[in-house]
Amino acid sequence: MTDKFNLHHTPYYYAFLNLKSNGLAMFGVVIIFIAVMITLLGYLIIPDNTPQTNQGSPQIKKQLPFFTVDLLNVHKNHEVEKVGFFKSIYYGQESEYRIVPLQEYRIEGNEIVISPFGDSMQESRYSLIDVIAPVYIGDSDKLPGESNVDYSTDPIKYVDLNNEVHEISRAEVLDKIENELIESRTYWLGTDASGRDMLSRLLYGTRISLGIGFLAVLISLTLGVFLGAVAGYFGGKVDSFIVWLFSVIWSIPGIMLVIAISMGLQNKGVMVAFLAVGLTMWVEVARVVRGQFKVLKEKQFVEAAKAFGYKNRRIIFKHILPNLVGSLVVLATSNFAAAIILEAGLSFLGLSVQPPTPSWGIMISEGFDSIGTPNSWHMIVLPGIAISLLVLAFNLLGNGLRDALDPKALLK
Repeated sequence: MTDKFNLHHTPYYYAFLNLKSNGLAMFGVVIIFIAVMITLLGYLIIPDNTPQTNQGSPQIKKQLPFFTVDLLNVHKNHEVEKVGFFKSIYYGQESEYRIVPLQEYRIEGNEIVISPFGDSMQESRYSLIDVIAPVYIGDSDKLPGESNVDYSTDPIKYVDLNNEVHEISRAEVLDKIENELIESRTYWLGTDASGRDMLSRLLYGTRISLGIGFLAVLISLTLGVFLGAVAGYFGGKVDSFIVWLFSVIWSIPGIMLVIAISMGLQNKGVMVAFLAVGLTMWVEVARVVRGQFKVLKEKQFVEAAKAFGYKNRRIIFKHILPNLVGSLVVLATSNFAAAIILEAGLSFLGLSVQPPTPSWGIMISEGFDSIGTPNSWHMIVLPGIAISLLVLAFNLLGNGLRDALDPKALLK
């Protein structure tokens, strides 16, 4: 026994060693670590870094994985607000350009003519300057004639949004269009029903699922531990009231609770999802904590603490509660997985995160609406795999923690 155990190590050290030796649990840890890094890095690694990864084109909707298309980036005719680096990581940066899928193009005079991608045979024409820069809208006396672009000279003159004249040579315009604004883009996981990048939306959905899971577990642990500890430690009428509250909350279906919260807040969105998922999960935590407190409060170390005259608050939080850390950690991982599934279900029903925010549940709902149409299977399968993989990771970690924290495991 002395060869295996070192008195200088805590039980959690040996629990960590047991967890490391569990291959399935470590697989879950790796998946969770990857998901956390995706969440933290945000738009730094998401291909479509526009807010809520919402850049797309209906012309390339429902394309299968590894789809490649040529795009013309046409400058939007308004100023785009630039955000700071850290803000762009979390919120994204609106693109200065809108994308136009094309099959081929040619330059005719002062226009670029586009043969659009898809079945449409109607060509589109864009002024060369309109493609590369925003142009002043309205009457301006900066240039001769009625137009705010003068192609009669080289360099070309145009009036910008601030009613100021700029000059650029025709060669520079053509070089910028052909080498910078026309690109070949690959959609590695295809596109959705609105022509948006599925990979980007799946990566963004990781943030939604982890965020809701984390806050839901935090809410459930805070309420569950407090009420369970109070009920189990004090007993009597306090215990009876809290047990009655358990029964009431448990009798309300989660969906009905979400609807009630939405009506009360007059809102449907991320914060409602946080509250709803958290408030539907605290009862199980409270039930476990209550049962453990009823057992532990009869132990001799609690009687000794009472004999020293310690207050109830100190006994609850410094003497009894630390003995529940292992159970609470295991319970938190299982609740995390349950929260991800619950949020996806609520989003699928339209009761949680709202479009265009790319929650995995919303993505499955959009794919479900496209069932029976060509090239739609990936819109359901891919977010389904993402949900299953993350839920599996938390369940594997929870099972590994349960085994690692089992006192009997140290004796094997």
